[in-house]
Amino acid sequence: MIDTRVLGEGDWKMWRELRLTALAEAGYAFGSQLADWQGDGDREERWRGRLAVPGSYNIVAVLDGEPVGMASGVPTDHDEVVELISMYVAPAGRGQGVGDHLVRAVEQWARLLGAQTLRLAVVEGNKNAWALYQRNGFRDMGELGDLMPDGVRREHILTKSLAG
Repeated sequence: MIDTRVLGEGDWKMWRELRLTALAEAGYAFGSQLADWQGDGDREERWRGRLAVPGSYNIVAVLDGEPVGMASGVPTDHDEVVELISMYVAPAGRGQGVGDHLVRAVEQWARLLGAQTLRLAVVEGNKNAWALYQRNGFRDMGELGDLMPDGVRREHILTKSLAG
């Protein structure tokens, strides 16, 4: 069974562990790089600050007592639009429905806020993430997001209507 744990600032160590694992294991999928969060970047106040983003919803998926996935929902500058960010499922959680569980949890949170649109950015070539998001009703809007740290690949913006 997959459990969801909503995190606050005091849970920064759990978030840190999963995020560092994500950046080490699947750095190709993120705009942030592992080096950005190590050394001088690896400070308690920075991790706490990440979990204290105003209006954010930060969750971890726990499978058989082990944290195996993470995601956040954050408000945007656009009314009625929220964004799904920092999505990651560890190898131990893959193929177990953890990704779907996290997406649904953020979607439910977004609906409770009254959001009409849930958006996210996914890097080209990340086939598993694309499949997860399309399976959950997200559509490619043809809009390009940020250039990835490799200077070659770009993020693509996907959205899901929450209206109705």
